[in-house]
Amino acid sequence: MTGTGWDIIVVGAGSAGAALAARSAERGRRVLLLEAGPDYRSARMHEAWRSPNPVRALLDPSATEGLVWAGVHSSRTDKQPQGPYWRGRGVGGSSSINGQIAIRPPMEDFDDWAAAGCAGWSWQDVLPYFAKLEDDEEFGDEPYHGKGGPTPIFRMPREQWGGVDAALCAGALAAGHSWAPDVNAPQASGVSPYPINSRAGRRVTVNDGYLEPARSLPGLTVRGEALVDRVVFSGDRAVGVRVIVDGTATTEYADEIVLSAGVIHSPAILMRSGVGPAADLRRLGITVRRELPVGLGMQDHPMVVVELPLTAEAAIKTADDRHTNVCVRYTSGPGGLPHDMMYVSLNQNVLSMEAADTRFPAGGLGVWLNQNHSRGVLTLTSADPEAQPEVRERMLSDARDLERLREGVRALVELARGPEVASIVAGSIEVSNSRLFAVLDDDAELDDHLLATAVDAQHGTSTCRMGAVVDPSCRVFGVEGLRVVDASIFPSVPRANTNLASIMVGELMADRLG
Repeated sequence: MTGTGWDIIVVGAGSAGAALAARSAERGRRVLLLEAGPDYRSARMHEAWRSPNPVRALLDPSATEGLVWAGVHSSRTDKQPQGPYWRGRGVGGSSSINGQIAIRPPMEDFDDWAAAGCAGWSWQDVLPYFAKLEDDEEFGDEPYHGKGGPTPIFRMPREQWGGVDAALCAGALAAGHSWAPDVNAPQASGVSPYPINSRAGRRVTVNDGYLEPARSLPGLTVRGEALVDRVVFSGDRAVGVRVIVDGTATTEYADEIVLSAGVIHSPAILMRSGVGPAADLRRLGITVRRELPVGLGMQDHPMVVVELPLTAEAAIKTADDRHTNVCVRYTSGPGGLPHDMMYVSLNQNVLSMEAADTRFPAGGLGVWLNQNHSRGVLTLTSADPEAQPEVRERMLSDARDLERLREGVRALVELARGPEVASIVAGSIEVSNSRLFAVLDDDAELDDHLLATAVDAQHGTSTCRMGAVVDPSCRVFGVEGLRVVDASIFPSVPRANTNLASIMVGELMADRLG
């Protein structure tokens, strides 16, 4: 411990923060990890969240209580009202409540970041950390993979796939997509089994993989139910955080302050600390310390689902049957960036994280934009740390995104009408998707439908993006001793689910902080 208190304070025990805190403590640093939600040992995690299928927990109020942020909402497009935006709360963060997808972004994402001025974030720079974090049971011996890391990587064998998994695979192959057994291999494209962060059929979170083994380290202190209000400064240097525990505010001091509170709460803490859009801060009576575009630039993956009324044979049989095992990563038509589109199987129709349709055997095929131009806005509503910010994702607000999703939906419908999918469907997909099919051939009407019905994939990024709010060392511009390390710093949403990339950022920055 230094004379100022801790060596590092990490705010947020989610995918990036847990990795950063544990690895820093392993290096002998004195680390205080503050988590707004509960701190609990792995053995105490609610059993429903260990299931391969998150729907089991989503339908159990006792499982979601305390582990999901209450009051966090977002509008998906400019034509939609606000609705719940699920973020994990407690040690493990969103790795405790997500779909357990352990897919890496393609190498092009990171080379794009480096080309845009984010030095040190090329594919060659980040690959060692993707390898370090994983224990890939099938491809761990490959030079671009890892074995023995904190995050297990499992792929469901074909004989255990659901009916929709098998139909999407067969239909996509028949449509000309290639087979890629390892979607995490460099330049992989086509039909792939999803890599899953589970072991023996049970979810493994960053609390399990990183914090649990580090609990015995003398340098790591974890405090739960500790809500960080704002960063404390001395001149232009961040020296601590004001934290509220049981209604009492205290200040903890450290040489280095790292915000890893995620896409919603890292920008909120920055803005309460006087770092953000000046006009918005002044309106709330917050003294402006540094004007930066905090909260601007949010991205997620907009998704549209074609519902499938399933035969009894094709439907999932138990609450623990996996909801998805297959994806198809592909490139859109002329002008599309590599791997900018994704098909996904839904053995159970989960249209969004807050709604699961279990009234009858129903599945779906989804298509989402892996690569996006549209950007949203997160705005502070109050200086009160208990108040949640207003989030408007503004998905599909860029015409280029709307055009590609329109064509992606039409291609998905053709696949859904094919013989491979017909074999698992009971009844008419035209009836089940009547609103979509009624406008399918009219660009303007289809666009209106997409804007009204698109959901996100809960893959929020870029509210403190690199190059605008932080530099390539994750340091907040114009402020000493303050960094942001989580998915909010991504320059853009990667062309993959975000959990593995978030863990990678924690690993990489722990190494660079020394």
